[in-house]
Amino acid sequence: MSTTVATSAEFVRLEEAYGAHNYHPLDVVISRARGVWVWDVEGNKYLDFLAAYSAMNQGHCHPRIVAALKEQAERVTLTSRAFRNDQLGPLCAELCELTGFSRFLPMNTGAEAVETAIKAARKWAHTLKGVPDDRGEILVFEGNFHGRTTTIVGFSSEEQYRTGFGPFTPGFRLLPYGDAQAVESAITPETVAILVEPIQGENGIVIPPTGYLRRLRELATANRVLLVLDEIQSGLGRTGKLFCYEHEGIRPDIVVIGKALGGASGGLTASRAEVTALLRQRSRPYLFSNTLPPAVVCAGLAHVPAGQIGLQAAARMDPAAPQRPAIFRLKNCIAPGFLTPACTRFNLIA
Repeated sequence: MSTTVATSAEFVRLEEAYGAHNYHPLDVVISRARGVWVWDVEGNKYLDFLAAYSAMNQGHCHPRIVAALKEQAERVTLTSRAFRNDQLGPLCAELCELTGFSRFLPMNTGAEAVETAIKAARKWAHTLKGVPDDRGEILVFEGNFHGRTTTIVGFSSEEQYRTGFGPFTPGFRLLPYGDAQAVESAITPETVAILVEPIQGENGIVIPPTGYLRRLRELATANRVLLVLDEIQSGLGRTGKLFCYEHEGIRPDIVVIGKALGGASGGLTASRAEVTALLRQRSRPYLFSNTLPPAVVCAGLAHVPAGQIGLQAAARMDPAAPQRPAIFRLKNCIAPGFLTPACTRFNLIA
């Protein structure tokens, strides 16, 4: 096959001819990117308002991240978990210091991080709460998006994500998002956890009522249920604070983060010590032995000092903008991956 393909039309033709048709992207063929800008193969320049749904929060090809990636790739890229390496410990220490959580478990993707949170919550419920091994229910919400594994799409309310992929994993109850009373009514002695996104981003930006997360925290505490927050899209500065749950003055039992860690470098699950302590050898939910993502994540986190993450963009907002977690108006500000309607619903704007 010839390797002298040069036009967008030809790249589109090749992808359509030989690739699975599992997505319907715009016919803009990106060949180069830097900061907030991307260029197609013909050299046209675009402002990237999508930022890979915040995976490029630090901007495309950030020099510090690229340098860390190159340096680590020339040293060692993968070790078996039969060995230790010099990247995992520093990463976990830096993340714990940044977030205040006691332990982190790195994963390869955000979906794996959510799956790990589900496994950890179930393990906790069966081991410490006394829920029988064949029972237990996790409360989830309409409009959710936690990934595309078989288990996760099984509790999606989006029919196109489910059709043809059953039978699905039991143990989940779907509730209306933003309705704390529905959660209170659904909790039973066999409820394991509440799994929720502080802001939903799959169908536009959906913000729950003020006090919703705080009420879920109260219900979880009163009923000995784990509160699991999926901050893959809302975390790490996208709402003006390090985590979106900080706007409600609460703290979850488990938090899942990813994307904005830096350069599309995987996902992480953090939790209270008593939860991660149950994930011992032979009960490990997933393996992680890659040394590239830890190096990249540390470089990405160092891009903005911990005390200033999200504050630079928030400080440049129009003061008249609504003082709620999501940002609706920016003044003369380019903020890659910031949680705005423009970033969520449009791909590329010339």
